[in-house]
Amino acid sequence: MSEFPQGEVWLVGAGPGDAGLLTLHAVEALKQADIVVHDALVSAAVLEYAGDAERVLLGKRGGKPSPKQPGINARLIVEAKAGKRVVRLKGGDPFMFGRGAEEVLALVTAGVRFRVIPGITAGIGGLAYAGIPVTARGVNSGVIFLTGHDHTGLSPEGVDWQAVGRAAGMIVLYMAMRHMGEISGKLIAGGLAVDTPVAVVMNASLPDMRVLETTLSKAAADIAASGIGAPAIVSIGQGNLLREAMAWR
Repeated sequence: MSEFPQGEVWLVGAGPGDAGLLTLHAVEALKQADIVVHDALVSAAVLEYAGDAERVLLGKRGGKPSPKQPGINARLIVEAKAGKRVVRLKGGDPFMFGRGAEEVLALVTAGVRFRVIPGITAGIGGLAYAGIPVTARGVNSGVIFLTGHDHTGLSPEGVDWQAVGRAAGMIVLYMAMRHMGEISGKLIAGGLAVDTPVAVVMNASLPDMRVLETTLSKAAADIAASGIGAPAIVSIGQGNLLREAMAWR
């Protein structure tokens, strides 16, 4: 692990929650940091590796009052220019629907040096904890990762859901809980079978993880009835059926 120079910002992926899924680079970055600016979904066990570093919660949560992205960018720049070793700790992987690219581009514009330490994204690692492989020979040979809402909080308009339904062996949705009825309807209208298996994994990899197994036509109603909520990953496809044999939690 290289030394963490003063005045740099390191974007670090915290993984889906279980602290054991941190990379060695992530652990060393946290140990050397002067300040850790972290998301709302970063677990307390992960933050323990930050030692005596200052911890600043600047997380964005859908439907709740959250700091604006320009303000987060500005805080990273100010702290780095003050000579601090700044860790921007993001749930999952910084570049998987985590606004990491926006933060990096702001650092570039401000002339702040940075490094990116990838993390395990919930759409792979979280599903693995639920016994769901995103690819499996003889079952599916591809996977599509999608966000369930755009920058306005609405279901994304730019997605060709019919093409998605035809192309993907598995569809993995992030931040889709509020729009599952709409998304399911679009996929079914595009030709995906109503009985396509769906799994919803809440608090993936953590001790209180919950898994809801349902089908595409019933997903929205079953989610509402179960009380399962965000943060959750939704997987759609035949690979979910392997959970019956492969669930190890």
